[in-house]
Amino acid sequence: MRAITNVGTVQVNARDVDEAAHRLENVAIKTALEQSPRLSEVVGVPVYLKREDIQVCRSFKVRGAYNKIASLSKEEAQHGVAAASAGNHAQGVAYACAQLGIKGKIFLPSNTPRQKRDRIATIGKGWVEQIIVDGSFDKANEEAGRIANEEGLIFVPPYDDPMTIAGQGTIAVELDQQIPEGTDSVVIPMGGGGLAAGIAVWLKEKRPDVKVIGVEPDGAASIKAAMLAGHPVTLDQVDNFVDGTAVGRAGDITFPILSEYLDDVITVPEGAVCSEMLDLYHSEGIIAEPAGALASAAIRRYLPHIPNGPVVAIVSGGNNDLSRYAEVQERSLRHEGLRHYFLVTFPQEPGALRTFLNDVLAPDQDVIHFEYTKKNNRETGPALVGIDLANAADIQSLRRRMAQSPLHVEQIPHDSEIFRILI
Repeated sequence: MRAITNVGTVQVNARDVDEAAHRLENVAIKTALEQSPRLSEVVGVPVYLKREDIQVCRSFKVRGAYNKIASLSKEEAQHGVAAASAGNHAQGVAYACAQLGIKGKIFLPSNTPRQKRDRIATIGKGWVEQIIVDGSFDKANEEAGRIANEEGLIFVPPYDDPMTIAGQGTIAVELDQQIPEGTDSVVIPMGGGGLAAGIAVWLKEKRPDVKVIGVEPDGAASIKAAMLAGHPVTLDQVDNFVDGTAVGRAGDITFPILSEYLDDVITVPEGAVCSEMLDLYHSEGIIAEPAGALASAAIRRYLPHIPNGPVVAIVSGGNNDLSRYAEVQERSLRHEGLRHYFLVTFPQEPGALRTFLNDVLAPDQDVIHFEYTKKNNRETGPALVGIDLANAADIQSLRRRMAQSPLHVEQIPHDSEIFRILI
């Protein structure tokens, strides 16, 4: 996919990435490239996982943040830095400030969990001040920029900056030494596009035979929208579930690079990301955050071509809150067609539920959710019923039995607001 209008000047080249790699030589871990037998069997060629989930601060973000801050002049460093983030970028900035002895202010949206604040404070070792901003990330980012201008601080963008992009692109330098000959593609998760831009600009100069494919979640496909428009555009709505890539507008600096060097941009449903998170955990023992599972989810089902050789997925981060796994499992089961919800109108008489269980459900189908309150002044009453299936195709026979029963049954569509209550 290529833009068809003028998209600006590419501001980062392979030499910038090489310089960043030298700067990060004793800072960033050279993360492993591990083959996934599970994905290799599905795709039919070797599939490898680049394990940035075990990077310093458990994310690739430290590469860009450190490269940006370490490149400051002595005078700039004395002024200090500012950044906005509720996640991996904040940790990367905190780590760089602590290692380099530079004061920093990190602006966090007010809904940032306490455990993340504590983690940032621990990594920052007293070198960073956290400033809580009432509102969203966008407001925190705006406030960080305003304070940086007023106080002469150096703003450290999470992706839309040449030094940040070059630092994140150092993954490509490592891949050059790790990937087998004949590698077909490197698949990269994208939010604002810094990681994909940095990797693409280096690989397309040094390894032009390797395809570079960017992946976005369906609910935050800002780069695909920019490609279609020929310039960055602001999305009307963003699904925040894949929070590491939930960006509503492609970067002004990243976009020209992506437009020039990406071979393709694909999108993946959030439910497929959830399924891949669970499979990464159960099969490979990897605790990936949603963005960290995005690339391998794409390889599993959504590659735009049949690979001619090995394929690499960037597992971009592992800062996942384990309390989210109930939601992850819920979204996965609904995406796979194994969990469905219905409004069932029962007659308010003894034995109505038993009839439903005996005559409508098959032996291998399980009721996992049931909400019903009897109303003495009514003849019927609705119940919210969740059912798990053994196989996705079984929904057809279940619907037939429901239609043949005397009960009124209405299936709840997957985009219903009622799921906000359930998850």
